[in-house]
Amino acid sequence: MHRATKIVATIGPASSTPDILLKMIRAGLDVVRLNFSHGTADDHRQRAEMVRDCARQAGREVAIMADLQGPKIRVGKFENGKTTLEPGHPFILDAECELGNDERVGLDYKDLPRDLKPGDILLLNDGLIVLDVSRVIGSEIHTIVRVGGDLSNNKGINRQGGGLTAPALTAKDMEDIRTAMSLGADFVAVSFPKNATDMEMARQLANIAGAPYGIKPKMIAKIERAEAIPALQEILDSSDGIMVARGDLAVEVGNAAVPALQKRMIRMARDSNKLVITATQMMESMIHAPVPTRAEVSDVANAVLDGTDAVMLSAESAAGKYPVQTIEAMAAICLEAEKSEQSELDKDFLDRTFTRIDQSIAMGALFTAYHLGAKAIVALTESGSTALWMSRHWTHVPIFALTPRAGSERAMSLYRNVTPLHLDTSSDRDTALQQAIEVVVSKGYAARGDMVVLTVGEPMGQPGGTNTLKIVRVGDVL
Repeated sequence: MHRATKIVATIGPASSTPDILLKMIRAGLDVVRLNFSHGTADDHRQRAEMVRDCARQAGREVAIMADLQGPKIRVGKFENGKTTLEPGHPFILDAECELGNDERVGLDYKDLPRDLKPGDILLLNDGLIVLDVSRVIGSEIHTIVRVGGDLSNNKGINRQGGGLTAPALTAKDMEDIRTAMSLGADFVAVSFPKNATDMEMARQLANIAGAPYGIKPKMIAKIERAEAIPALQEILDSSDGIMVARGDLAVEVGNAAVPALQKRMIRMARDSNKLVITATQMMESMIHAPVPTRAEVSDVANAVLDGTDAVMLSAESAAGKYPVQTIEAMAAICLEAEKSEQSELDKDFLDRTFTRIDQSIAMGALFTAYHLGAKAIVALTESGSTALWMSRHWTHVPIFALTPRAGSERAMSLYRNVTPLHLDTSSDRDTALQQAIEVVVSKGYAARGDMVVLTVGEPMGQPGGTNTLKIVRVGDVL
């Protein structure tokens, strides 16, 4: 069956063999995430080559997303690997401490003391440990333990409510962008952006690094800082999409605030013609179990019903015992949720104006296919823009985007309800349209007598040139 919602999966030790990765692709994997928080440049390069090889074997394009580490603020290392913090006891975070003990620990972000004041609340290890800042003296942050527990090497630090000044792009991120472009990444996910400037800088660096390879990657902003929320629209405007990164975001704004924020972010992204990925702990129990919990099933289904373009797996596919089964389960949940999703196309079009010819053709194709009961929409596209606009509105009519450009095909692998396919388009319009219909029929998506809506640009081969809509029955002469 045609699945509209896309699946992004992180590859790691559990999924870095050709056999497992090929099975994951055949199970429904659309985009591979390379997590630059772990591994070397050579590790990422080898995995990228494996993705391309396995995708060729599977007979389709699979996109690669390079996910930058960003300014992950962490404690340093301990003499004994960890310590146990007791509620009510003092503990010091010391930027000049080399090796921690039961009384204090160092910091990898040396400017943290400048960001804090008495009364601030620090959340360590994803919020499992809570410290109240009592005073700041030079390089030392003196705290009282509110919620204790075991604290081990390199655990993360957040300030409740956000507000830490660490830049979104570190020196490591800048080097990783160059690596990502050299291995042909299609998307770059930027961690902890605070505003549009962070995303614009990342795009500029990626475009410069990608120029020798002819690559201009799509830029994804990971929304995981509290201060990113009021700047969400400007971040959207400067990005190609966002990721609802629920882990660090929940630590900063509180778990209870995240579900409503998720719905708001998905709605804003779709209204802005941008992509949106929902991530973090979606199928967490499947790291160790062969089936998801019912709560996880509901979580994935609700993200689908909210209108997300993609759902993402992290540790489940990178380090879990069941990476293939996890993708199979996630795909099944997406399909079932999509069956019940209501189309509000007519309402979506009320009070909307379209100033571009190609966008007007895209919307006309959606409206026509929806009301005529067409089996498919087939868009001949160079850049993928027509398919993106169509994908922002939900109908139960599948969209097939045919392009001669591998880069466009991979970029469209994240567009909701869009199946990207390769087509060496002819300069003759009718020949190209006939070839497009033949591709869709050969894939089993349409049969003789079915109605299909086609969009194409004349003259052909120009990005942004879609200007023609055609309605045909399969088998008729074009």
